[in-house]
Amino acid sequence: MKQDTIAAIATAPGRGGVGVIRISGSNLLPFAFALTGKTPKARYATLADFRAGDGATIDSGLLLYFPAPHSFTGEDVLELQGHGGPVVMQMLLGRCLDLGARLAEPGEFSRRAFLNGKMDLAQAEAVADLIDAATASAARSAVRSLQGEFSRAIGELNAELINLRMLVEATLDFPEEEIDFLKAADAFGRLERLQRKLAEIFDRAGQGKLLQSGLHVVLVGQPNVGKSSLLNRLAGDELAIVTPIAGTTRDALRSTIQIAGIPLHIIDTAGLRETDDEVERIGIARTWQEIERADVVLLLVDARAGIADADRAILARMPERLQRITVHNKIDLLAQAPERHPESDGIAISLSAKANLGIDLLRQELLRIAGWHQTEDVFIARERHLRALASAQGHVAAARAIVESGFPALELFAEELRLAQQALGEITGEFTADDLLGVIFSRFCIGK
Repeated sequence: MKQDTIAAIATAPGRGGVGVIRISGSNLLPFAFALTGKTPKARYATLADFRAGDGATIDSGLLLYFPAPHSFTGEDVLELQGHGGPVVMQMLLGRCLDLGARLAEPGEFSRRAFLNGKMDLAQAEAVADLIDAATASAARSAVRSLQGEFSRAIGELNAELINLRMLVEATLDFPEEEIDFLKAADAFGRLERLQRKLAEIFDRAGQGKLLQSGLHVVLVGQPNVGKSSLLNRLAGDELAIVTPIAGTTRDALRSTIQIAGIPLHIIDTAGLRETDDEVERIGIARTWQEIERADVVLLLVDARAGIADADRAILARMPERLQRITVHNKIDLLAQAPERHPESDGIAISLSAKANLGIDLLRQELLRIAGWHQTEDVFIARERHLRALASAQGHVAAARAIVESGFPALELFAEELRLAQQALGEITGEFTADDLLGVIFSRFCIGK
C-alpha cells in the first residue's frame, strides 16, 4: 500500500458556494502549518487563510484536521473548505501538490479506508453506489450497505460456516474417536439453515442489483408505429419528435425513468426498414447495436395490421437471450380495451400510447420481467456479489449432497465448506485479489 500524501478536489466540478479539497497521509500537521500558518485542533473547524508559496492568500475558509486512526481513511486527513469556484479550487490543489502531495487516483481515499480496516469492501463499494444512485430506493439501499447491513448478513453466514468447519476439522484430526459426527453435530440441519439464509440474502442482493443497475429497454419496430409516442408517455415529457412522417427518428434517444424505484433506461431507436437514406441507415445500424446490449426489447406493431412479415424478420434477428414484449399500439383507433395476453412466442400488451391506455399494464410487465417484488430490507449489490453468493450456494449444496450420499467423505465435505466460506469472503474483501481491487476502485470518483 502506498503511504505517501494524496490530495484531490472532493466536490463536483463547476461553480458552487463551497468547494472541498481532501488530503490524506501521515503526520499532516506540518503540512497544515505550511499551508495556513496555523496548527489546527483535532476535529474542530479552524478559520484560516490558505496561502501560496510567496505568502499571498489563495482563499479563506475552514480547515479541519482528523488525526489517524480516527478518520475516513485511517490516516491523518485534512479538509480544506473554501469557495467553490473551479479556478480557486485548482489553485488551492496546485499549492497542495507543491507542498509534496500527489493527485489521488480514482477511489484511492476509499481504497485506503478499506486497506486500513475502516470499512470492508462491500461498504466501500456502497460509497460509490450511493453517489451513483439513480432513485431514492437505490439511495436508501446503498445507505444500508454503507452502514454494514449487507456485511453483517454475510458475517453471520461466515460465522455459521466457521463453526461447522471447526467441528469437521476436529473430527478429521481425531479419527479414532468413535463419534457419529454428522448426527452429533446436526450437519444436515445446519446445512439446511445455511441454504435458507443464503437464498434469502441472494434474493435481497438480487433486488439491490436491480436498484443499482436498472433495466435497459429498447423500443424497436417498423417506422411510424408509435415508438416515440410511447417513449414520451413513459418518460412523461416530449423527448422525441412525433410526426406521421416515417423515418423521423434517425438516432437513438435515451431517457431514464423509474417504476417502483427501479431505474428503466429506455432507448427509442430508428424504425427498422430498408432505406436509401444514408443517415437513416446509420441510425438503423445503431438500433441493432442497442438491441445487442438490451435486457428487454419492446417490439411495437400497429394494432390495426398486427404482426407483419417485416416484424417477423425483426424477431428472427434478435438474440435468443432477450426478453421481449410485443406491444400492439394504437388500439384507440380500433375502440379496443387495453389488455395483457399471451402469444405463441411470448407476452403481448395492447395499448395506446397517444391516448394513455394500457401504459400501467406495460409498466407492471416490465417489473415482472425484471423480477422485482416490493421489500423494505433490500441492500445494494453488484454483479460480483451475486456471483459470489451463487458460488457459495453451489458449494453448500455440494456439501449437503455429500451428507446425503450415505457414504460421506468428511475430507470432501470440509473442502466444500471451505470453498463456500472463501466465496463469501470475496464479498467483504477477506479473500480478494489485488487486481480485482484495482478494477473496483478505479471506477470511483477522484475525490473518493
